[in-house]
Amino acid sequence: MTAHPDTTANTADSTDPKTLTFPGRPRIAIVGSGALGSYYGARLAQHGQDVRFLMRSDLEHVREHGLDVRSHAGDFQLPQVQAFGSTEEIGPCDLVIISLKTTANAALTRLLPPLLHPGTVVLTLQNGLGNEEFLATLHPARQVLGGVCFVCINRLSPGVISHTAEGDIALGEFSGPALPRTRAIGAMLEAAGIPCRVSDSLAAVRWRKLVWNIPFNGLAITGGGITTDLILQDPALAKAVRGLMEEAIGAAAALGHPLPDGWADIQINRTPAMGAYRPSSMIDFVEGREVEVEAIWGEPCRRAQSAGASSGRMEMLYWMIQSAVARRQAGAGNGG
Repeated sequence: MTAHPDTTANTADSTDPKTLTFPGRPRIAIVGSGALGSYYGARLAQHGQDVRFLMRSDLEHVREHGLDVRSHAGDFQLPQVQAFGSTEEIGPCDLVIISLKTTANAALTRLLPPLLHPGTVVLTLQNGLGNEEFLATLHPARQVLGGVCFVCINRLSPGVISHTAEGDIALGEFSGPALPRTRAIGAMLEAAGIPCRVSDSLAAVRWRKLVWNIPFNGLAITGGGITTDLILQDPALAKAVRGLMEEAIGAAAALGHPLPDGWADIQINRTPAMGAYRPSSMIDFVEGREVEVEAIWGEPCRRAQSAGASSGRMEMLYWMIQSAVARRQAGAGNGG
């Protein structure tokens, strides 16, 4: 598949990753225009980038009314949005940002090909572990990046996004240290008002986020749909948070990705500012959608086990979440 006619996509020697370049004004596709994809895509579009959103349920509403972002960093509206119902309509792009839930990854085998040309960079902003490995089966590994979002964000209604705290992204290469191409993408995000840092270790960045996601997303589910403030107010749950965080930090270290000193304290101390925050996995659970069980809990447990790291608390939480999901599915099947 060839690039679209006006692209300035990479034409350098594809055998040398250091020569990979990135166009000054790329054509960008957002695949998965829920809260996360709509927010970051809207920020890029607000600052003049050519952004095309793949949408399903919100498509007609956004075509007619645009996007409304209610952000602690400043509200803004995009009256005109390039919203599409298929990737075939969007066509080849220079940057494809994946913000689908990992439970929908199988659909990428169908969704991605129309968006790709030889120089396309694919950036996944998905949670958990294993996403870059999957994308590298669909597109050259040297063209796959990962991003970890530290953000509190929810979709309030069609086309309406609430951004209540944080918002930064950490980027890294799937196949090695950061290249100039990746730093150019980071600079583009910064210019759009999205705090961004580029790391030479994507794996370490992913474990940094898991230290928060594993306990808070998990305990919000097993606690029956409680918010992060209530988790910390309960002494037993607050103790469980710390124990789970310490296991995740130990697993990261055993896998060769040591995290900063005091990382558990940093993550616990940043959480009260989020208020009564509803983690995304909890929202999926209580609203009857698929939960990203394997990416956030299953795969980290398996990797911790493979490294010989202590993971008893994480494994117990993983089993409890599986059980909760199974009970919910059984209840739905019985009309409950």
